[in-house]
Amino acid sequence: MKDHYANLGVRSSASLADIKKAFRQQAALYHPDRNPDPSAPARFRTVQEAYDVLSDDTKRQAYDDNRRRGLLDDPLQTAREIWQAYFDKLPLKS
Repeated sequence: MKDHYANLGVRSSASLADIKKAFRQQAALYHPDRNPDPSAPARFRTVQEAYDVLSDDTKRQAYDDNRRRGLLDDPLQTAREIWQAYFDKLPLKS
């Protein structure tokens, strides 16, 4: 699975404004018209794909859900969230 956050150089908690800013910086750096490096077009496409996913709320939510299922973020934090959700559903005993 591609790590779109890493491709843009942002954290998974980044705001849409942060994602847009990172995209603009990366796109300017790797745009084939500005960068003669042979790998620039491929890198530019990778950055564009990451932005396409992360800038759309629905696509980003689906991507984040897949990341959590794959434990690509922080496995310990994911385990905490799973256990907390489980314990929140348990009835309280008096």
